[in-house]
Amino acid sequence: MSVFIILLVVVVVIFAVKDIRLNLISRPTFKMFKKVLPPLSQTEREAMEAGDVWWDGELFSGNPDWQKLHRFPKPELSDKENAFMGSQVETLLAMLDDYQIVQKDKDLPKEVWDYLKTEGFFALIIPEKFGGREFSAIANSTIVSKIATKSLTAAVTVMVPNSLGPGELLLHYGTKEQQVRWLPTLASGEDVPCFALTGPEAGSDAGSIPDSGVVCKGLHNGEEVIGLRLNWSKRYITLAPVATVLGLAFKMYDPDGLLGDEKELGITCALIPTDHQGVETGERHYPLNMAFMNGTTYGKDVFIPLDWIIGGEQGAGRGWRMLVECLSAGRGISLPALSTATGHLASKMTSAYAMVRQQFGVSIGQFEGVQEALARIGGLTYALESCRLMTAGAIDLKLSPSVVTAIAKYHMTEMGRTVMNDAMDIHSGKGIQVGPNNYLAHGYMGIPVSITVEGANILTRNLMIFGQGATRCHPFVLKEMEAAAMEDDDAALDQFDGLLMNHILFAASNAGMAFVHGLTRSCFAKAPVCGATAVYYKQLSRMSRGLAFTTDVAMLVLGGELKRKEMISARLGDVLSHLYLASTVLKRFEDEGRQQADLPFVKYAIENSLYEIGQAFDGFFKNFSNPVVNFLLKRIVFPLGNHYHKPSDETGQSICEHMTQPGVFRNRLTHLCYVDENAGTGVMENAFLAMHDMQAQFKDLKQWQRKGKVPATLDIEGAISYSLEQGFIEQADADAMHHTNKLRKQAIAVDNFQPGEL
Repeated sequence: MSVFIILLVVVVVIFAVKDIRLNLISRPTFKMFKKVLPPLSQTEREAMEAGDVWWDGELFSGNPDWQKLHRFPKPELSDKENAFMGSQVETLLAMLDDYQIVQKDKDLPKEVWDYLKTEGFFALIIPEKFGGREFSAIANSTIVSKIATKSLTAAVTVMVPNSLGPGELLLHYGTKEQQVRWLPTLASGEDVPCFALTGPEAGSDAGSIPDSGVVCKGLHNGEEVIGLRLNWSKRYITLAPVATVLGLAFKMYDPDGLLGDEKELGITCALIPTDHQGVETGERHYPLNMAFMNGTTYGKDVFIPLDWIIGGEQGAGRGWRMLVECLSAGRGISLPALSTATGHLASKMTSAYAMVRQQFGVSIGQFEGVQEALARIGGLTYALESCRLMTAGAIDLKLSPSVVTAIAKYHMTEMGRTVMNDAMDIHSGKGIQVGPNNYLAHGYMGIPVSITVEGANILTRNLMIFGQGATRCHPFVLKEMEAAAMEDDDAALDQFDGLLMNHILFAASNAGMAFVHGLTRSCFAKAPVCGATAVYYKQLSRMSRGLAFTTDVAMLVLGGELKRKEMISARLGDVLSHLYLASTVLKRFEDEGRQQADLPFVKYAIENSLYEIGQAFDGFFKNFSNPVVNFLLKRIVFPLGNHYHKPSDETGQSICEHMTQPGVFRNRLTHLCYVDENAGTGVMENAFLAMHDMQAQFKDLKQWQRKGKVPATLDIEGAISYSLEQGFIEQADADAMHHTNKLRKQAIAVDNFQPGEL
């Protein structure tokens, strides 16, 4: 006992006496920290510093403030935004024939282009004073989602001018003169924008772009001015084939010192009219059979004045930061909107098809194998809509949460891919026969487009989510890195010392609470609510502790190597991501008044995220390089083992029951899905409603056939007629059953083409 007391006193003295602590702990740790600190390129540093820390910071804290989550405003459309949805968006959707657009014309009709321009679809984010709509991020997202359920081509065409592009860059960084010059014509549709960043040799590594702008003197409007001599070659640029104004990213150089002593100014963005001398709109791309405009742009020795740089001369070299911050908003609105549209469309149409399509005399929705896939569609759709709402809501708070939007981009596009695959599996032959009545095919073809743009998903998962998250969201790491970069060593050590002590307490607290919660299954953890969802708040808090502690240990053991251990770090990124996704589900459930009908979907979505968190931790533990540390980590985070599991069959079957019943809940789950009475969606929905109304009559008919009252050899039409003749049913029921069966056959039919027609 006395030995323990002596050791305790020694530890207290070491930590309490600053001079001793500095010499024995802080100084050696500081030297090691500077040695293992991963080197950051300029583009990495700017990306790290750009954007805001939001709810992701709470999740990394180990102790999320759930009341803070509940206090975030509920994302809602304004009256004018609702009016636009009910008028202009509905009118646009009625104008779209996606089969004609994609398979025949390879473009939107002229009247659609004109309508998009005149009604302000390209000006959703532009302020009213410049002639724009000045809509919120949630409205932007909702509009794109709704359009995407009818036509991906039209949705992308609307999406691009309202995300990363000249409009957004001008709003945030443009000079007043540039805003007055360009924003009104962009708002009216007189000018169509595109933005050129990606080139043949530079995709994810934007810092390696070879496109250049050299400061020199040249003629502009008959006068000699200082400007830039530009050379570029870009590809994959959406709207490039039809753009009238080109946003261009390039590296800026000043070899002759015309602007100052700095020779390499860095990535810069400029706006250039596409009819400017030397600008060449190149060949068009054809991305996976989609008809939205996408192509190349080139320029050789193109001279522009300095005031065409976004932000003017002051914007020189600031382009990468501009792009990172604007990409964050695009990732939080555009691609999540497309993925959510996939969920809404797949949920509404697949639930209908599961009832309409019959095999072995019963609707296929009664088979448990189909129910498993349909439940996954419904559960993930609820999660998709939840994440869409909360992430767009963050942008409406005037934030640019780069980690959160990267999470949304990666996981929502992957969930969209899963949902679409399940929908195709259930539809089977109906899903693969392309034609005017196929509502899945074009969305299925377009899924990889979302996967690859604005940072390919592999990059987003393996580098961005944890790479930025571990540094930006951690309460101490970024500050410690800043201290290590200070030139005054004494001041740096003094600052580092305070941060290190707080960091040690932070890690110890998280380790202790993670272990306690693990032993008690979080029974004594606090939750901000009572009822069915309380347990999920407790489990997510527990996993937040586990993430924070595991991250600290991984960074301590691996140091700069963690940056290159992408398989390891990405798994910790998955933990953070699913903590966020589950949070959005809980937030939506509270915002919408704790609808009891939503509980199976909430349960499915959160238990799926907890299962993925458990799998990510298991993968981390199995592959962590230090076996001793690995053993200790696993015993602290999961002292009684990892007991997270996939959602139960009972939960899945409950979801299927809700999805295959017409009514308020199904309409809420799929409210963004546009049902076209003159196309395949309308045909399927009408058949579904008719089948539901006549469900009892068809059930009786099957029973009569099983009992021999009606010959089992008769098909449905024959059985209906026979039952009428025998007096089993009245004429009105027979007529309704014949009509319903006609609708059913029409719904399950696929498109056929005459020889040579295609």
